[in-house]
Amino acid sequence: MKIYLDTGNIEEIKHAAETGLLNGVTTNPSLIAKEGRPFKEIIKDIAKMLSKHTKDFTVSAETTSTDWEGMVKEGLAYAKYDKHVIVKVPLTPNGLIACQKLAKKRIRCNVTLCFSPNQALMAAKAGAYIISPFVGRIDDHGGHGMDLIEEIRTIYDNYEFKTNILVASVRSPDQVRDAALIGADIATIPYKIFQKMFYHPLTDKGNAQFLADHAKYQAALAKK
Repeated sequence: MKIYLDTGNIEEIKHAAETGLLNGVTTNPSLIAKEGRPFKEIIKDIAKMLSKHTKDFTVSAETTSTDWEGMVKEGLAYAKYDKHVIVKVPLTPNGLIACQKLAKKRIRCNVTLCFSPNQALMAAKAGAYIISPFVGRIDDHGGHGMDLIEEIRTIYDNYEFKTNILVASVRSPDQVRDAALIGADIATIPYKIFQKMFYHPLTDKGNAQFLADHAKYQAALAKK
């Protein structure tokens, strides 16, 4: 499963990319607004940063138009920023029209704000490169986000859709694990979750013990 970072912050991306384990970045208008810099500049900087560490990555840049003509116009502009940029459109009728129009021009789309299997089915039929179900938001409203991922996986496998399932709105490392067990293609996660993916208290305890034993061993050798 590919791991993306859900952020617009260059420093977070830099630190994650340096591990060699990052496969892409997703952004949205809310994340971009936090950075206080021009949208185009941020997207190009993200692509430049990732290209230093991997050749196989994508950067999702979200449209803000509500009509499909506007989304297509924005998408065509975004695609010129960098060859790794994919266009993020909402799961609305206009969004799916834009997805089809852009797909015909070989511009990949990430269809976002998915909350039901039927929506995911329609996005796949529209030629979406990525579908982004928001599991955390479903959980926040009393649902079970991972049930949606499992249902989408079944539907896509039934009909051999090539659309990648990207698990979004991730709240914990456990959700990343569950997504991987179900067979999601991608999980996009906040930087703080990315950091937690490496952590287990027994790893830290074991490493501390090994280092302590090594120090004692070296001290004993020095006395001989």
